Amino acid sequence: MTGERNAGEERLARQLDFIREIDRLKSVHRQTLLLDRSRRENAAEHSWHLAVMALVMQEHAGESGLDIGRVIRMLLVHDIVEIDAGDTFAYDDEGYRDKAEREQRAAERLFSLLPDDQRAEMEALWREFEERRTPEAKFAAALDRLQPMIHNYLTEGHTWQKHGVTARKVRERNAVIADGSPALWRFAGRLIDSAVRKGYLEP
Repeated sequence: MTGERNAGEERLARQLDFIREIDRLKSVHRQTLLLDRSRRENAAEHSWHLAVMALVMQEHAGESGLDIGRVIRMLLVHDIVEIDAGDTFAYDDEGYRDKAEREQRAAERLFSLLPDDQRAEMEALWREFEERRTPEAKFAAALDRLQPMIHNYLTEGHTWQKHGVTARKVRERNAVIADGSPALWRFAGRLIDSAVRKGYLEP
């Protein structure tokens, strides 16, 4: 009994270490402005927003019968690596050169804080999201790309203009939305066209 109790206490201690560590995600700031324009969004807020989007917008997924719970778990986990790796701006070509390497190292350190079974589960969710092969991962990625587009549009192209992003680049970068949701990609196309007409985006 003593051994079981000690093992349970050790497991709880590792879980609490992980919970404490992921609080740091609240200090990882993205380029995206909040819609009230008061400050930049942090990565923890981004993950929460995506999880709620998945819950609300699941009917628009490209394939029926998705495990929406798995989509939500993926979205809550996918940016944890940014605690160590930092946020890489979507249109930063230089930053993307070593992004995969930085995030792999981060995943190994951060998920290893957990008990082995939970480490394996978290790593699998993160890797599934990155590889974008399953219907769930494709839908999760579609939401991840769409959310900042909506923010940019509703803040009159703030981040797009700040970094000289063109409509062509936005289309190229976000075309993967179509893999997870043709309906949301059609919506994104209309949003981009409207942004160009309003002067938020250069063609």
